[in-house]
Amino acid sequence: MAIRKYKPTSPGRRTARVNLHSEVTKYGPEKSLVSPLPKKGGRNHHGKITVRGRGGGVKRLYRQIDFKRRDRDGIPGKVVGVEYDPNRSCHIALVEYEDGVKRYIPAPVKIKDGDPILSSSDSAIEPSAGSCMPLRYIPTGMDVHCVELQPGTGGKLCRSAGMSARLMNKEGDYATIVLPSGELRRVPIDCRATIGQLGNTDHQNRRLGKAGLNRKLGRRPKVRGVAMSHHAHPLGGGEGRSKGGRAPVSKSGVLSKGGGTRDRKQHSTDLIIRRRKSKRYGQIK
Repeated sequence: MAIRKYKPTSPGRRTARVNLHSEVTKYGPEKSLVSPLPKKGGRNHHGKITVRGRGGGVKRLYRQIDFKRRDRDGIPGKVVGVEYDPNRSCHIALVEYEDGVKRYIPAPVKIKDGDPILSSSDSAIEPSAGSCMPLRYIPTGMDVHCVELQPGTGGKLCRSAGMSARLMNKEGDYATIVLPSGELRRVPIDCRATIGQLGNTDHQNRRLGKAGLNRKLGRRPKVRGVAMSHHAHPLGGGEGRSKGGRAPVSKSGVLSKGGGTRDRKQHSTDLIIRRRKSKRYGQIK
């Protein structure tokens, strides 16, 4: 049982659901694969706060994850341990290759110490093998994660805990995948992906239970814009509770809901067959 509910000895413990991380077998990072992670507190290079509600939190070291795995093709490896990573929701697996090189990879479901790892088109087609290969060599109908958007750029899609995409079709120079959000899109067939589903599937079932854990994650309290004065926020002011008929915006006036987040220079929308949400009904098709 990966999620534990304790006796309600306090209000914070009453609603908390603790993730036991039962898959973790190694309790310390590999020193050669970590780097400092300085905190910004939501400030830009001018020192101005551009993202509110950030600050504090427990110190972290960044684990350098190998999302490309191209230079490890054909080199057998072995899982040394599965670790907790404070910088992401999924667990990570430390892999040691035959030539002595060690790398971190996102840990698939049911992977364990001693399992063989191989990044090659001839590697095992098993959900828990952690095999990484181009989409042209993966059978249709398989679940994949860490999918590249362009060959050589490293895994970009389905990198959080419990996520996987379904490879539906391969036609010409493109493969069609279905993302967890329901989006149906085409990806170049030479893009690499890892077979299987990512581990730590119980991450979505945890409940923090108290504000103190949010502070440890680096999330500070945020005052609602409608509760501020009219000179402090676009939604503030008014006699009583009023939004003034304006769409939800940030403190600087940028739309906070419904605004575009895709990079127009990448033209990633050209390969989308079915969008995540319908523009007309606002729900997944």
